[in-house]
Amino acid sequence: MGSEERSQIWVTIVAESAETRDGLKSYLAHAGVAARGTARLGDIDPEPCTAVVLFPDEFAHGAVVRELSRLRRDRPQLLPLLVTREPERYLELAEPDTGPSSPIVIPKPAWGWTILDAIRGAIDAQRA
Repeated sequence: MGSEERSQIWVTIVAESAETRDGLKSYLAHAGVAARGTARLGDIDPEPCTAVVLFPDEFAHGAVVRELSRLRRDRPQLLPLLVTREPERYLELAEPDTGPSSPIVIPKPAWGWTILDAIRGAIDAQRA
């Protein structure tokens, strides 16, 4: 049980849309990933949390950038994923030289398996 516990992925989904939060949470749960959802940017911090999936189009751009900067500083091991209709707005934050906590930007439309594959791939790369 110890190694299973250590390898558990915990995801926080941040989206104003309850349909988006609930749909992705359900998909991740069926894939064996623990997930919780919130409609507030400030609710990302609860432990445990391995990755955060943020739908930034639903929030003010400046607030998203500030929260990502705070997470990079306070939670450098946390994996941020941004699912957006405007990926070009966040590409500068996803540059490889910005460190291991730079966000993965996924263009919309995105499906649950795309998000899950991105999370698992990034976590596997961190652990390697």
